[in-house]
Amino acid sequence: MRIKLAYGKTGLEIDLPDALNVTVIEPQFAPSVPDPRAALQHALRAPIQAPPLREWVKTTDRVGVVFSDITRPTPNQLLVPSVLDELAHVPPKNITLFNALGTHRSNTDAELRGMLGDAPVDRYRIVQNDAFDPRTQVCLGKSSRGHAIWLNRAFVECDAKILTGLIEPHLFAGFSGGGKAIMPGMAGQQTVLGNHDAGMIAHLRAVWGVTEGNPIWEEIREVARKVEQTFLVNVALNKEKQIVGVFAGALDAAHAAGCAFVKEKAMIPVPHPFDIVITTNSGYPLDLNLYQAVKGMSAAALIVRAGGAIIIAADCWDGIPEHGLYGQLLRQAASPRALLETICAPGFLKQDQWQAQLQAQIQLKADVYVRSDNLTPEQIRAALLKPSARIEETLSELLTRYGQDARICVLPEGPQTIPYVRAQ
Repeated sequence: MRIKLAYGKTGLEIDLPDALNVTVIEPQFAPSVPDPRAALQHALRAPIQAPPLREWVKTTDRVGVVFSDITRPTPNQLLVPSVLDELAHVPPKNITLFNALGTHRSNTDAELRGMLGDAPVDRYRIVQNDAFDPRTQVCLGKSSRGHAIWLNRAFVECDAKILTGLIEPHLFAGFSGGGKAIMPGMAGQQTVLGNHDAGMIAHLRAVWGVTEGNPIWEEIREVARKVEQTFLVNVALNKEKQIVGVFAGALDAAHAAGCAFVKEKAMIPVPHPFDIVITTNSGYPLDLNLYQAVKGMSAAALIVRAGGAIIIAADCWDGIPEHGLYGQLLRQAASPRALLETICAPGFLKQDQWQAQLQAQIQLKADVYVRSDNLTPEQIRAALLKPSARIEETLSELLTRYGQDARICVLPEGPQTIPYVRAQ
């Protein structure tokens, strides 16, 4: 049985014996819209619970257009120009493009041009959110959970704010898109740390596909509502990264419509947990580093049995990475349990602890093996994980532990499919 895994830009083929008990789970196929630019134009001119974008924005408005950074497969090269076409009546000097980095690194000029195209980069001012510079931020008070709300000042001062992005299931915010363009996208580090603290991450409803009752998502929505004059433009993609749906208009209504659409396509029930789950992080650009690959581990953890094993294939061309504190937190811990105890200690609050916490929680349930062409075995072990030189060899070794009739599941598209065990 040959299966192609989403891995880097080219994919990775694995060959599993036909005699094994293997279940392959992929997203339900959704055909792309026939004409993406026409679909975007239609959504912007007939939005959900909002006037057409070109009528909503006045000629004299200072306009901010928020776009996703390079860690997301958002089709910015289609989304942003489509929005700018509807803003033809606004002088270019009045428009700023905001890169919603959250706490991620800045994107290079080459990356920006690859994401947006040359014309937007050459014609418009671009501001990359710097979560670590309080001088660029303004405080809008506190959330109902007591977290200070610091957002990019230049963004907040815009008269009209257009939020673009991608809706897909998210490992602790329920779904991406919507208000996430603002928080964490345009937020300060203090606000992100509060929203992603150990208690919030550990909440039982801070999981894939859940919004209501999820404290992380509810605070994201609360922060986004603090910002006036917002217009949402989100898309849903299929496994080929093609647009299958466009959801534009009022923030809450458009996002809810998009989440309902994505949930139907991407969340798939299974009858039982599996002994071994082989997964990915959905290929380029999502598997750029180990930090992002925790998402693929988390999708697999939903259906692996306690004491089972997860094998994840992730290209990791950006390494662990070296920027941020995720790798440092892992290297300083003796074990996943020790890491979790450190993060959950009263008063502990550090950048990227949420991803380390999620990884540790997964590892307390199952062993995790990493197959990567860009991480050495030493790097993988230092990250508290187990290296896999070849998935077929690792699987063979695991079958000696679990037996030849072990239940195996393969998620070729990683977190593009969110499986869950159906209630009995």
